Parts: sequence; C-alpha cells; structure tokens
Amino acid sequence: MREKRFSVRALVLTVVLTVLLTAVLLAGILCLLLGKEGMSMAQAMVLINTQFVGEHDIGEAVDGAMDSLITGLGDRWSYYMDAEGYARQKENKSNAYVGLGCTVSYPETEGLLIEAVTEDGPADKAGLKAGDLILEIDGVRMEGEARSRATEYTRGPDGSEAELLIQRADGIEQRFKVVRARVEEHPVSYERLDDGTGVVTIRNFNSRCAEEAVAAVEELEAQGVERLVFDVRNNGGGYLDELTTLLDYLLPEGTIFRSEDKAGHQSSVQSDAACVDLPMAVLVNGDTYSAAELFAAELQEMEWGIIVGTPTFGKGFSQQTFPLLSGGAINISTAKYFTGKGVSLIGTGLTLDRELELTEEQEQKLKNHALDPAEDPQLQAAIQMIAG
Repeated sequence: MREKRFSVRALVLTVVLTVLLTAVLLAGILCLLLGKEGMSMAQAMVLINTQFVGEHDIGEAVDGAMDSLITGLGDRWSYYMDAEGYARQKENKSNAYVGLGCTVSYPETEGLLIEAVTEDGPADKAGLKAGDLILEIDGVRMEGEARSRATEYTRGPDGSEAELLIQRADGIEQRFKVVRARVEEHPVSYERLDDGTGVVTIRNFNSRCAEEAVAAVEELEAQGVERLVFDVRNNGGGYLDELTTLLDYLLPEGTIFRSEDKAGHQSSVQSDAACVDLPMAVLVNGDTYSAAELFAAELQEMEWGIIVGTPTFGKGFSQQTFPLLSGGAINISTAKYFTGKGVSLIGTGLTLDRELELTEEQEQKLKNHALDPAEDPQLQAAIQMIAG
C-alpha cells in the first residue's frame, strides 16, 4: 500500500492554525496580565507610533507616563526612574560613586563647605582639606540653583577633570584641578567615648553595611567598651540581607524578621544563639526609615536595646527594583514586613523609650556629621539610660 502524505495545502493550513492559536493564547495571557487598562496603554503606544504627526520625543513622553503610572498607585515608596536615575540609584546602593571624594555641607552664604575628605581620594590627592570652601566648579558659581544641584557638578565620568575655585580657611582663594575617580563610601563609622560608650553610626543599610558594622562592634569590644549606642538617625534603610545579617550578629536566638508577599506567602529569618551581650540603645528620628526603623524595633522587641529620639513614620512595605527595556526601572512595594513577633510598624512607627528633640542648630550639625557627642542630648540621654 502507498503511504498517505500530507499535501502542501494541509501543511500550510496546519502552520497557519498553529500560529493563530499561539497568537490568541498570547493575547489572552497579555489581557490577563495587563488588564484592559494595560492593553489600552499598549494600544495608545501603537497609535502614537503609527498615526501621530506632531513633533515629539517618545522617550520623554514614556518617562512622563511611567512616572504618572507609578505615582498614581498612591504609595510613597514606589517610584519610576529613567535610565539616568536608575544608574544613579545603583551607584548609591553600592556605597560608591565617581566624584571628588569629599563630604560637603551648605553654609548660609554661598559655596560648599568641605566637612571631610576621603583618604587617598581625588580631593585628598589634589590637596583639598576639611574647612575649605568650594566657590566654583568648572566656572559655575556654587550659589542659588547651581548650589542646590551641586552633585551634578561634583560627579562625572571616571578620569574627568574638575577645576575648583577654593577659599581656604585663612580666606585666600586658590584654584585646584581634581581628577574624578571611583570613591567607596563607608556606611558605618564608630568611636569610643571617654565614658566607655561605643557609638556606631550607620548611615544606610546598603552594600557593606553589615560587614562594617560587625567590624566596628568587634573593634569597640576589643577597646573594652561597656555599652553600645547605634545611631540610625537620617538613615533611609537599604537591603534586607544587610539588616538581618547585622541583627543575627547582635541578637540571641529567635525570629528577627517576617514578611508576606502579594500571594500571601510568608517567610521569616532566624537569629542563632551567638550574640553581643552589652547594654544597647538606638538613636532615631523622623528620617529613620525602612531597615533602620526595623533595626531599632527588633532590638527593642527582643529586650536587647532601648530607643531614644523622635517619632518615626512607620514603614511596613518592602520594595523591589525591576529594570525596564528602556534602561530605566520601577521600584515598587512587593511585600509587607513585620518584626520577629509579627508586629507591623505601619501607622504607628516606633515606640520610643525616651522622646527628645534636637534644636534646629543641632539638627543641622547632625546632618553635616558635625554634632559633638557631648553636645548631643539624644546620645547623652541614651547613655544615661543604659549606663545605670
């Protein structure tokens, strides 16, 4: 018998039907994922690209639409970043940047006051010192709007040169050329006070935070401190892994973090029995958010430390950053988080053991990392409470 074979027409028909079914299936999946609203946005993009005759920058239009989309969620923790903003965020979270390698503050008059110079950084190599006043960067006077956008002038491509007009502490003006380079910032600093208190300042919970904080505590213990005060004022948070690694190091055995995602899946992080057995306190303020806020809450909840400062906001959502094909990204809340005992901070913030305000002058010095420990009432109150 002769074998039956598919005709060319039948083969073509089969291929066409397969393609059509696949397209229908994909369209159905897209409709389920995007909904009518998402499909309408896609439809609008198609119409703009095929029908709109006016002059326009489609990238700028999309940036505006994406920003409005995320802002419209009504969640202060979710936001859109264009390609430049996303690159800047990645740089910040790495605790490294390409720039001059100095910390500046904004005096009442013009200029940028150098508060600290990174050792072996570009500014240090060029001969700049703490106390110098930056009057100009590449011919742009640091005043008014230009001063408020100082970061745009201090940072730039690796190897690029910046010409600075500097006023030294004695009033003499000099010009310096500084070659921008990659500078690693330290998220943690520490000192031992004369009364035996170890103060650990954590500026963020981004890359290397846990590693540097653990090293700081170990060094302070070696110096024989009798108590620890963690300063997380003006700390906006950071990575979960950095937070839980540090909590695990400090705290005894127990649950130190819980979370729940959109689907209701719950997870938790445990601390082992090893811990640091010293009296502890945490300093907080209205700009203590996210991981920093939970850090304080967990030490207090496990009765391992007290909290001193001013009320916090009460953040309870964690975010993830999703890169987009455009080069930008969206940062959106994807889970609720809780203390080890399942307490949410939303709507309440931290329960302070001692509420104490700083003066405006003290607040400014704190932001400039220039508040002397002896003149810091919140620090002194915390020491007094745990020293007894």
